[in-house]
Amino acid sequence: MLPPALVEIAQLGKTYDTPSGPAVIVEDFTLDVQQGEFVCLVGHSGCGKSTVLSILMGLNTPTTGGVVIGGREVDGPGTDRGVVFQSATLLPWMSVRDNVRLACGQVAAAAAAQGRPLATADARLAAVGLADMGDRYPRELSAGMQQRVGIARAFALDPRLLLLDEPFSLLDALTRMELQDELMALWEASGKTVIMVTHDIDEALLLADRVAMMTNGPAATLGRILEVPFPRP
Repeated sequence: MLPPALVEIAQLGKTYDTPSGPAVIVEDFTLDVQQGEFVCLVGHSGCGKSTVLSILMGLNTPTTGGVVIGGREVDGPGTDRGVVFQSATLLPWMSVRDNVRLACGQVAAAAAAQGRPLATADARLAAVGLADMGDRYPRELSAGMQQRVGIARAFALDPRLLLLDEPFSLLDALTRMELQDELMALWEASGKTVIMVTHDIDEALLLADRVAMMTNGPAATLGRILEVPFPRP
């Protein structure tokens, strides 16, 4: 018998009001994700993948249904979730170190109260291969390096759940492959639960334990779920 799921998405739906009437983007989407599992969400453009992820982030509110993470209903953003977007979304006036340190500071008090050690910003940067880049600014880094900083910042929160919205889609093929390998190594070392949106089926099969396939929109929902049969690595 499986333990209770860390993430419970129940009958999730999102509808927007438009001049021509209600537009149903997602309906009756239900999925459970276990602790430590890596799940990729795939589907055609416009099927609502990013809508589901934005609701998990707490940046969007569902019209129907809801999301429970670790027994608590999601009602807004929180430090229990680390997020990596398509672009790194770094604060340009802050150094690379300070961008990561900002995330560390958000959870420092809670970690201290629980007696839980928290890695430094420099340690997080070293984990993504940027040990000597802390004093640089985002404008001085390549797109791949910026995304490494984004991943380091997400892990700096020590989140229960990591949410990735096509984090490698804007990168060249070689950089993408390198970051996929690094993400897999970080995931295996940390045991984090990950939900990742991607258009790349090869990427989903490489990284995920399960691939959740959405039906075509509008009114998209969860279709098949594929248990990836390949051993790791």
